[in-house]
Amino acid sequence: MKHLAISFIMAFALAGALQAAARKAVVVQTTLGDIRIELYDETPAHRDNFLKLARSHFYDSLLFHRVVRNFVVQAGDPGSKRAEPGQMLGGGTLDYRIPAEIRLPRLYHKRGAVAMAREADEANPGRESDACQFYIVWGKRHSTAVVDEQRQRLDTLGGGATMTDEMASTYRKVGGLPQLDGLYTVFGEVTEGLDVVERMLEVDTDDYDRPLDDIRIIAVRVEE
Repeated sequence: MKHLAISFIMAFALAGALQAAARKAVVVQTTLGDIRIELYDETPAHRDNFLKLARSHFYDSLLFHRVVRNFVVQAGDPGSKRAEPGQMLGGGTLDYRIPAEIRLPRLYHKRGAVAMAREADEANPGRESDACQFYIVWGKRHSTAVVDEQRQRLDTLGGGATMTDEMASTYRKVGGLPQLDGLYTVFGEVTEGLDVVERMLEVDTDDYDRPLDDIRIIAVRVEE
């Protein structure tokens, strides 16, 4: 019986490894280094949209136009490709939205998570995602009191939204943005290049959170 139990455990571990290995991934090549992102199968609309934009070279030459220390780095504004120095960015998009695919507690705003930006609830009550602007989560490590407060907030959202003990531990020990859970769609995670994200967060920015020295996406390459 003991051997059988071990066999089941090994089978589940192998299945998990194969699932992770089968995920589609992209490499975001930037002027500060490369960032590898695995895309979640649990959010197929967001995954397929990002792959479509990458394969069409949409992201090539766009800027990381928003950098907020201890928070996020954000890119994907099509108007950033030829933006003048000091130009305010962040309002550019494409002519569609992506239906929300919020998958709590499986996918959440841990450090390194990749999610889509969106318009505020007032104009977008369905919390549909922007077509092209995405952000990479950094966030700080949170106190137990803050994590408990966010756990209570999620409990009030309903619809299965909850914070597990694993999530709470990650927010305390690693970092992230629990205040965004349940509000934005997380569709991937950085598996290599978090040091590049950290370097981005150290640059000087203007009053609109745009880096004074442009951080440009050279290309987004899909791993086939």
